[in-house]
Amino acid sequence: MLNKYPLWKYCLILVISVLGVVYALPNLYPPDPAVQITPAQSGDAVDQYTLSKALDVLDEAQIQYFGEELQEGKTALIRISDEEKQLQAKGLIQRELGDGFIVALNLAPTTPQWLVDMGAGPMTLGLDLSGGVHFLMEVDMQQFLTQRIDGYRDTLKRNFREERLRYKRAVLDEEKRIKYEFIDEETRDKAENFVRREYAEFLTDTRDEEGRHWLVLTMTPAKIKELEDYALKQNLTTIRNRVNELGVAEPMVQRQGRNRIVIELPGVQDTAAAKKILGKAANLEFRLEAKPGASRFSSEEFEFKNPERGRTSARLEKSVIVTGDNVSNAQPAFDENGQPQVNITLDSTGGALMGKVTKKAIKRRMGVLFIEHKTRTRYVERDGVEVPVEDKYTEKKIISLATIQSALGSSFRITGLQAAEASELALLLRAGALAAPMYFVEERTVGPSMGKENIDLGVTSVKLGLALVLIFMIAYYRVFGLIANVALAVNLTLLTAVMSALGATLTLPGIAGIVLTVGMAVDANVLIFARIKEELKSGMNVQQAIHSGYDKAFLTILDANITTLIVAIILFAVGTGPVKGFAVTLSIGIITSMFTAIMVTRALVNLIYGGRRLQKIAIGGGV
Repeated sequence: MLNKYPLWKYCLILVISVLGVVYALPNLYPPDPAVQITPAQSGDAVDQYTLSKALDVLDEAQIQYFGEELQEGKTALIRISDEEKQLQAKGLIQRELGDGFIVALNLAPTTPQWLVDMGAGPMTLGLDLSGGVHFLMEVDMQQFLTQRIDGYRDTLKRNFREERLRYKRAVLDEEKRIKYEFIDEETRDKAENFVRREYAEFLTDTRDEEGRHWLVLTMTPAKIKELEDYALKQNLTTIRNRVNELGVAEPMVQRQGRNRIVIELPGVQDTAAAKKILGKAANLEFRLEAKPGASRFSSEEFEFKNPERGRTSARLEKSVIVTGDNVSNAQPAFDENGQPQVNITLDSTGGALMGKVTKKAIKRRMGVLFIEHKTRTRYVERDGVEVPVEDKYTEKKIISLATIQSALGSSFRITGLQAAEASELALLLRAGALAAPMYFVEERTVGPSMGKENIDLGVTSVKLGLALVLIFMIAYYRVFGLIANVALAVNLTLLTAVMSALGATLTLPGIAGIVLTVGMAVDANVLIFARIKEELKSGMNVQQAIHSGYDKAFLTILDANITTLIVAIILFAVGTGPVKGFAVTLSIGIITSMFTAIMVTRALVNLIYGGRRLQKIAIGGGV
């Protein structure tokens, strides 16, 4: 029988439509502005006492809040009644709790639990629609240059020994110049010739003071600029990798000036986690444990991050085997006893160095030194107002000290960590170590980049255009127009549901993609209805005309949508940022409009007209 679907097709359309409604529903529940408290140290937790201190501060400042809760015993979330007070609340709580906690802006979801249990969640809005969080980070170029020049000093000391150029001492002065004192003038001159021949990045100068023969090396301005550019580019790459590890949708990470990086996260994401990962200028150093009786010139003492069997510190050699820069991959795992560990894979250079050193150090212990560049906040009074001042410092602690049982290669493991620390360390190593220490200079919320008025006008134009399309379809195509409008509503619901389920970010170009999808969905229905009208005018009966109209219009609609889909895929492949958002929305819209324009409208037409003897139908144009 013509124009009759089997029962399974009706059930399939119904199931898909119901799922679409379920997964689109979370977008009707806007999130609440909130402040999140997270421990700065991995593995620590926020307790009720800490939460109470934070709430007392808000009470004193008369900032209204609600829904305060401890989440999984590790973090705390406080919902703020007034969005304008969110940033003020963050600052007050941060001062009260100190540097042991990260207090960050967040958006607390209001999606009902039954929807969350089904895996449903709202779409993420881009910076141009909802605003987001803005971080400004500064690279500590002075400390970076000091580290690099200090590395040159050690390398040159080794080279001088190999060339049998005896020197008395090597120092690094406040102007970042390397000064070597030699035993006589002839040796000093040979050393100068060697440096000029092998190290073009240094300017040389000789000085004789009170019988002392000095060789002074100053790094050239060109080399300094090259190192600074390298540090900033490497940090940019590392920050982008860390943002990708966080899974933030469509972020912006770009250079600003000589030594700063701007990071913008669309929507107010979990900024506590973002700050914890983005700002952690951490690295690893692998060193052998110092031999008993080793001098202070060749060894250093460090505390354990997690004390081992009551032992709080150990001495390590100053010479470094490899660093975190040589790590090509790192994954958290558990050992045979269920204890957390990090599986490390070194690059070829690191693997060769590790094998060379450990081959001669079997039965000795090797320490893994975790190095973090941190800031400590204090408050000073200026012009009668207390302002925060951040002091920078470096913390070095041993996270593992294990006996070398056999020569190590490119793959080995680090133990002695808590589960949260292992996951965080693996993430930092995978994303890459920062070439230079970085510190947060500014954190603030940013409003929608398009401006609220422009967004309101854009949304109003979309609503107006959609309303005019719906009215026109009903006025011109009558019952078939009403069917097309129902299918259009299903299409928009499915589009919203798919984007929400995929975690896609909706931007203003994405809204343009939705508008284009609406036009394409209606256009497909217009083609079908026009074909049905032509068949009716040629004398074909109603049932045959409906069947023929859908069949003959199908290929035309398929060709048009496939060509548009190819363009959307190309846009996604070569585009960036908002262009990708437009491409994603358009691609999903093409697929959903094909389903609704053909399957859903056909099902509705079959339910209304299928199997009936009809002389005419209300399809407009006098038919």
